[in-house]
Amino acid sequence: MTDVPLTAAPDVDEGRRKFLTVAASGVAAFGAVVTVIPFVESWEPSERARALGAPVLLDISKLEPGQMITTVWRKQVIYVVGRAQPLVDKLTKNDGDLKDKDSRDSIQPGYAQNEMRSRRADVLVLIGICTHLGCLPKSFFDPGDPVLGASWPGGFRCPCHGSRFDLAGRVFNGSPAPTNLSVPPYSFQDQHTLVIGLDGAPAKGAA
Repeated sequence: MTDVPLTAAPDVDEGRRKFLTVAASGVAAFGAVVTVIPFVESWEPSERARALGAPVLLDISKLEPGQMITTVWRKQVIYVVGRAQPLVDKLTKNDGDLKDKDSRDSIQPGYAQNEMRSRRADVLVLIGICTHLGCLPKSFFDPGDPVLGASWPGGFRCPCHGSRFDLAGRVFNGSPAPTNLSVPPYSFQDQHTLVIGLDGAPAKGAA
């Protein structure tokens, strides 16, 4: 019987072995990184969270009585209205026609729970969303508007179901809206800069 020689073991390609070892390690490391990244990112606030919490600065230096600026804070439309003093002085004359004249059942910061519903008489800040079904009230600042009649003192009217609000955002009797327009937290950085979404001490010279 003739001995059959054993086949010699092939030479090991050391270069290939190193390549495979490094590649396998790299894949494992990549898998670990992919797993960790979402976890690390969860420690950071999302763009949406930052947007929801960020105050909005608004230049009101050119805001005139009877004008309104709109902006967005926390995905809500904000109305910033310039009010003439004579119209502010007449606010209390409508008290008997209002559902919540003292704003006891409505939403506003403590500093806005007054007849003006504001820090300053000349600037009204409201969330421009009707408290009935969420439509956007339109502004009818002029008293005696032909649509609303000679007794209309000026303010807002919701185009969806006719809710009416005075120039402090207070709702009139007969309106389907149950409460006054809400007032967001706000402060004044200075006389001409409104900060929506941030309560703070009033600026010097501001109410």
